[in-house]
Amino acid sequence: MKLKLCFSPCPNDTFIFHAMIHGLIDREGLEFEWSLADVEELNRRAFNADADITKISTHAYAWVADKYLILDSGSALGYGNGPLLVAKKSPEPSEINNFRIAIPGRLTTANLLFSIAYPAAKNKSEFLFSEIEEAVLNNKADAGILIHETRFTYETKGLIKLADLGEYWEKLTGLPVPLGNIAIKRSVHPEISAKVNRIIRRSIEYAIENPDASLDFITSNSRETSPEIVRKHIELYVNDFTLDLGQKGRKALSELFSIGSESGVLPELNFNIFNEIF
Repeated sequence: MKLKLCFSPCPNDTFIFHAMIHGLIDREGLEFEWSLADVEELNRRAFNADADITKISTHAYAWVADKYLILDSGSALGYGNGPLLVAKKSPEPSEINNFRIAIPGRLTTANLLFSIAYPAAKNKSEFLFSEIEEAVLNNKADAGILIHETRFTYETKGLIKLADLGEYWEKLTGLPVPLGNIAIKRSVHPEISAKVNRIIRRSIEYAIENPDASLDFITSNSRETSPEIVRKHIELYVNDFTLDLGQKGRKALSELFSIGSESGVLPELNFNIFNEIF
């Protein structure tokens, strides 16, 4: 059986899926037709349920929960890894509400967290995540929200941090920041979903045990090719929650959807969202 798999070119995703797509682990008879796309593009595609298995922002998932279930393996979720709000200079806190904010996509979790933290800040423009630093530096925006590799490079470009949206979330809830997940179509048979979850976990375990095996694949797709930045990126976004959401990871997701719904940013989810067969 062949399944369509889509994920982002960011180092944590290519690290996670390298062994799986290259047949370096037991795939239990499954085959994968895979492709890469920016996470906001993946978010948009999910509305059409283009892929059987897809990386998706936690924010975007709320809008396609009727089409997909969240798998326990593969998520980007943790402590100290949230999006950063940056600018060229430090404003008064009240000024941020009137700023032109560069966001990495309307459906990104970064935008959701910003919307919860700064509900009055409405002047937003969408950019590719890799273009946000330059948008702020070139005065196309007064501040920008950084994700992925750019959270490691903004200081070298003369930008300063105004807020850590992950830190805001952790203080609000005491839970890890849910950024992105791996979702599988609800129409996929539960036994196949269980296989996919096992295969993803097996692929992560292989990557952790053989960290150099995926390096060429990672750097050939990453926007940042510095080995140091790639290493930091993987260390930040691949952790125990990536192997298995567990109860705390599930609680973090449920809390984000609940707070987002109460804030009027997300629809209410009153049905199961997690893949239950293992």
